[in-house]
Amino acid sequence: MGLEVSRAKGSYIYDVNNTPYLDFVAGVSACSLGHGHPKVVQAIKLQLDAYMHVMVYGEYVQSPSVKLTQLLAKHLPRAINTTYLTNSGTEAIEGAIKLARRYTGRSQIIAAKNAYHGNTMGAMSVADFKARKHPFLPLIPDVRFIEFNNTQAINEITNKTACVILETIQGGAGFIEPKPGYLAAVQQQCNAVGALLILDEIQPGIGRTGTMFGFEHYTCTPDIVVMGKGLGGGMPIGAFSASEQIMSALKNNPKLGHITTFGGHPVIAAAALATLKEITESTLMQQTLEKEALIRHYFKSHPLVLEIRGKGLMLALLLPSEAMVTDVILKAQKRGLILFWLLFELKAIRVTPPLTISNDELLKGCKIIAALLDEHLGDAKNKA
Repeated sequence: MGLEVSRAKGSYIYDVNNTPYLDFVAGVSACSLGHGHPKVVQAIKLQLDAYMHVMVYGEYVQSPSVKLTQLLAKHLPRAINTTYLTNSGTEAIEGAIKLARRYTGRSQIIAAKNAYHGNTMGAMSVADFKARKHPFLPLIPDVRFIEFNNTQAINEITNKTACVILETIQGGAGFIEPKPGYLAAVQQQCNAVGALLILDEIQPGIGRTGTMFGFEHYTCTPDIVVMGKGLGGGMPIGAFSASEQIMSALKNNPKLGHITTFGGHPVIAAAALATLKEITESTLMQQTLEKEALIRHYFKSHPLVLEIRGKGLMLALLLPSEAMVTDVILKAQKRGLILFWLLFELKAIRVTPPLTISNDELLKGCKIIAALLDEHLGDAKNKA
């Protein structure tokens, strides 16, 4: 998109000419508290003065990572009380897959069609994106794909299955929510055959959908939760969490079944801790649902917005064509608004602003989108 960034603050990114751009993307859902949030910046500076990297993760007790994982445990389901910190969401997916295979002693993994879980070899193996995967084949074996939201396909989960891995809300596919009862049915089948359910909360987690984790909307408790993106408040982080019983499978045979040098980095953990405290101790999650309602109300009658998918501030505006989406995104940037595409659903505009965005800023961005859509309506009338 060619934007040369000089600085970023709050809901705005500034180019080298000091032109402000209202951010409706938040670093692809990563900047939960906007840009340069003072509490996150302060936490980083304090930790920088104390110490940075000192030892491979897990060898020394480092207060920021301990406090972060303790706070996560408070906000996860009671049984999910142990967290392993990583450098990114995709590494957390790798760790979760290894954990499920190690714990169950099985190899088969079931994932969803049109899924996206990251771009490393293991994460790519459970993502259904042939164009991206083909140049890197063969990937890890024994992976099967089922249709998301198809309850009949759940029967493919058997006593050969190590784990089922799903995005709580499918991201790249177009912010597709699970149908009522679907995740609970998957969980029930997993329990029946001894498989583990991994839910990818990298995008919907950490308050973005109006609850701490997306699965809280859908009456489901996974065995393993994977996090990333918004947890770091703009810093790179990932995490996977499970019960102590399950996580202990990585302790032996071999020892240190997952190793990372920089996972749990004290500066990153300090930023994540400040982010998590701000989200859980404020009214941001409640406001997220109110802001969702504002966006839905604004576009509910626009003839070119065919559908609004998603939850909270993880929303996708479905338009009639890919060309229209690209036109709106590129022209919006010229008018001071940052929008972006989704990975698979090319007829959708991503709307994932910081959770801290104000109602006035939301309305300002919505007006720019609406004006661009109105121009398309005018063009269509003139051609007619």
